[in-house]
Formats: sequence, C-alpha cells, structure tokens
Amino acid sequence: MRGAISGTVFDYENVLAPFAVAVVTGGSSGIGKAFIERMAQASRGLVFCNLSRRAPAGLPAGVAARVHHVPCDLGNPAERGRAAGEAIEFIRQQTHRSKLLLINNSGFGSYGLFSAQEISAQLDMLQVNVAGMLDLTARLLPLLRERGGAIINVASLAAFQPTPYMATYGATKACVLHWSLALHEELRPQGIPVQALCPGPTRTAFHRRAGFSGQVVEDPLSSEAPAVVEASLRGLARRRALVVPGWKNRVAAAAAGMLPRALATRLSARILGRYRLRALAPAAGTP
Repeated sequence: MRGAISGTVFDYENVLAPFAVAVVTGGSSGIGKAFIERMAQASRGLVFCNLSRRAPAGLPAGVAARVHHVPCDLGNPAERGRAAGEAIEFIRQQTHRSKLLLINNSGFGSYGLFSAQEISAQLDMLQVNVAGMLDLTARLLPLLRERGGAIINVASLAAFQPTPYMATYGATKACVLHWSLALHEELRPQGIPVQALCPGPTRTAFHRRAGFSGQVVEDPLSSEAPAVVEASLRGLARRRALVVPGWKNRVAAAAAGMLPRALATRLSARILGRYRLRALAPAAGTP
C-alpha cells in the first residue's frame, strides 16, 4: 500500500515486506493501535503480538484475527516476564523465519508537582516507561539476532529538555531517547536498526490519563497518531536512529538542544505551568 505525505509517495508495503511478526506493547489504543492498523493495511502477511492490559478494540475482523493479545501489566516484573515468554513462544510458532519488529510503545505520564503525587505511581511509571522497554528488548534480542529485525522505541518531544510538572515522565523519555540512540550504535554492525521515535503532542488518551480534562495543545500544534506512525515507518525505511514527526516539533527539539539547560528548563516550566490553570481535570469525577 502506498501513502502520500507532503506531496511524495511512499511504499509502506515494501518497507514491511521483510517482517513476519511485530511485537507491540500498549497496542490497545493511541499510537500503539495506530501502528497495528497501519501496518496491517500495508502488509497482509504480518501478524502481531500485543502486550497490554486490554486488547485493541474496534479493529476490522480481518486485522483482529491477526493479533495475538497477551494481557499483562507491564509495570509488574513477574507479569512482564510471563508475557515476554508467551510472545517468544508465539514468534517461534510462526512457520517462516522472517524478520521481527519490536515496538516498545507502552508508557504513561502524570501532571503536577512531584511532591504532590504518590511515589508509588512515579515508580510504576519508571517500571512501565523504562524497565519494561529494557526487559522486553533484552528478552527478544536473541531472536532479533537470530532472525534479523528492527526496534522502534517510542520516546517523546519531552525527552529533549527537563519537564517541570511532568518531571518523572520527561526523565523516563530522556532515558528512552538516549538508550535507544546508544543501542542503535551497538547493534548497527549486526544490521539491527533501533529507532527513537519522539512525537510531540498527539491526539490520544495519554493526556486524560496524565490528568488533563482534554487536549492540552491547540490543534495546529498537535499530531494524529496515524501521521506519527507513518513518519516512523519512513524513518525505518531509511534506518534513521531518531525520528521527530512534524517540522515544528523538529524545530522545538533543535532549539531545546541549543539553549542552556537551565534556561530550557525555565521555559519548559512556563509552558507546562499554563496547563494547571486551563487544562487540568477537576479532582473529582475525572475518569
């Protein structure tokens, strides 16, 4: 299947042709679900193993039949190990030994002063956003070396500067970014590209879980999940280690890198601090 982006035609089917299995974390909604939907459209031979608490809902019957769902809490090390073992067994059951695509997408954030939040939730964020990615990658790496493949780790535009009021979330995504870039260099001689995907604000359920009542960034500055996925697949075709979808996000990432770290943090605090007044959900009655 071909898609037009910015006036160009891109062959997604050709990009995905070498892959037989895609392991996706957090594929029940948002960017993870968009990965499954877009890749299923482009490659009819690709099957999926989704690791998340809930199965993806609303998929076309033909796509849903190609998704093996492994229910698990990726923040729980024991459950994560069990789910990884089931994913490995599913991969080994496939008759052809084509390449494996691992998409570490699962993650969540929270908004507010660090001192006002439950430490248990902050530690769970580290488990899901960072430990889950490292753990699953380590467990699947022998198969990736055996069969060949690629890894996509979903970081965030928040990875490029400290993020007051989302301090732990920003720190976890900075870890995802730097770890992915380093792993890309380590695995490059073996032909296994690793991509750090750093989307900006994206219209998903992320903001509601983080504590906002709705979308916190104006529509012109927000992206749709399918557009993020398409940018990632274009980057995969070019073996790019870093993909920042959208030119405005690329400008913001570059600017954050040029500013003194303390100044970038101060500006980030001003921007994120505004959401406390106009975008936070009420304490009571928030789903």
